[in-house]
Amino acid sequence: MTKLWGGRFTKKTDQLVEEYTASITFDKELAEEDIQGSLAHVTMLGKCGILSADDVEKIKEGLMRVRNRIQRGEQEFSISDEDIHMNIEKSLIDEIGPVGGKLHTGRSRNDQVATDMHLYLRKRVVEFVDLLAKLQDALISQAKANLDTIVPGYTHLQRAQPILFAHHLMAYVSMFGRDIERLQDSYKRIDTLPLGAGALAGTTFAIDRQYTAKLLNFGRVYENSLDAVSDRDFIVEFLANASLIMAHLSRLSEELVLWSSTEFQFIELDDAFCTGSSIMPQKKNPDVPELVRGKTGRVYGNLVGLLTVLKSLPLAYNKDMQEDKEGMFDTVKTLQGALQLFAPMIATMKVRKEQMRRAVDNDFSNATDIADFLVGKGLPFRQAHEVIGKTVLYCIQNGKFLLDLTLDEFKQFSSLFDDRIYEVLQPHNVVNARNVYGGTATAQVEAAIGRAAAELERVNAWTAEYAEKCK
Repeated sequence: MTKLWGGRFTKKTDQLVEEYTASITFDKELAEEDIQGSLAHVTMLGKCGILSADDVEKIKEGLMRVRNRIQRGEQEFSISDEDIHMNIEKSLIDEIGPVGGKLHTGRSRNDQVATDMHLYLRKRVVEFVDLLAKLQDALISQAKANLDTIVPGYTHLQRAQPILFAHHLMAYVSMFGRDIERLQDSYKRIDTLPLGAGALAGTTFAIDRQYTAKLLNFGRVYENSLDAVSDRDFIVEFLANASLIMAHLSRLSEELVLWSSTEFQFIELDDAFCTGSSIMPQKKNPDVPELVRGKTGRVYGNLVGLLTVLKSLPLAYNKDMQEDKEGMFDTVKTLQGALQLFAPMIATMKVRKEQMRRAVDNDFSNATDIADFLVGKGLPFRQAHEVIGKTVLYCIQNGKFLLDLTLDEFKQFSSLFDDRIYEVLQPHNVVNARNVYGGTATAQVEAAIGRAAAELERVNAWTAEYAEKCK
């Protein structure tokens, strides 16, 4: 078939060149967005008197028929037509005749593809905010159920201080809350319309870009036509945000893997989210968190890949920018899969409260509170720190924990000890002593859960509002 752009050429495109430069194998993902943008564009052309009402109606009807074929899986895509834009335009012309060629009036594939990606990512951002909110909800529910569960808190993967397990879970609610904020903030930059910028300089036709933006529910249009067709910041920003989300999921994955091990036995993941071994029948492997942890690297790679593509490109559009899509689609698929699995995995996670408490009772994570006790008696903290270090060493050498010591044993390290030390060292008192904003005390964690639940309601309202705008 003659190329739709082939008038200037005297030779056919080499077959290898066609295969190497074609993007239809992956950018067909943008079919719905391409037709959505085309319907708005042709409506605008009719409103501005650039196309007749009859032509507009024929083109719209043709586009709808092409869309229906695509949705039914009956549309054939051809490498010779290069990309999703040319494939749809060719199908439209086959459907309604030469009038279909008028659709491309006043636009270029350069502003067309940029528009498609803005439409695509706008929907995905709203979807990911919703999925993150569902994960937060699962974490909050588990936190509510574990307000009485005490677990060792760790630094350097060494037991540090007792905390509420609910407090630990709420740390991830905070992380994912920042992820939601970043996605919501990025929406306003994605919500900018490139269409009307043409190839790079605008168009000679008296189009109405603001009207097209209104039809597509875009909040604003690009101010500069060069920037409109060459900007991929919004994709980089999405990939960066996705990388942070995957980093947070990977950190939580690592803890789920550790906690579900025989060495910890803090939790048990539901069978639906684990697999077995082909040779060791006793095994129950936490494959979902392990694979999420592993897939984090590919999302990072997609971010670095696009940054590398863009680093030296002159204005405006260059063929290099075709490389902006595969990594974006891969990241969307990877993140979708991880978030869709994580919320139900957390919701069905069994928490072994007794095992967590036994761990707290058999360590020295309450040692800092002895130092605080001595400081309250007037001993400088650095001296108190040395006293407790010697006390812990004594315990280790004698196979004891702090609550096993007699008062006489305590007093050999400092005369300031009295009977109150036994109350101070109780894990629930250690936890509730940290009754400061953001601390692990029960009252503070309950308040944090309340704040998070209220914020979750606001996020859900945002999602409902913006999902409607992206239809």
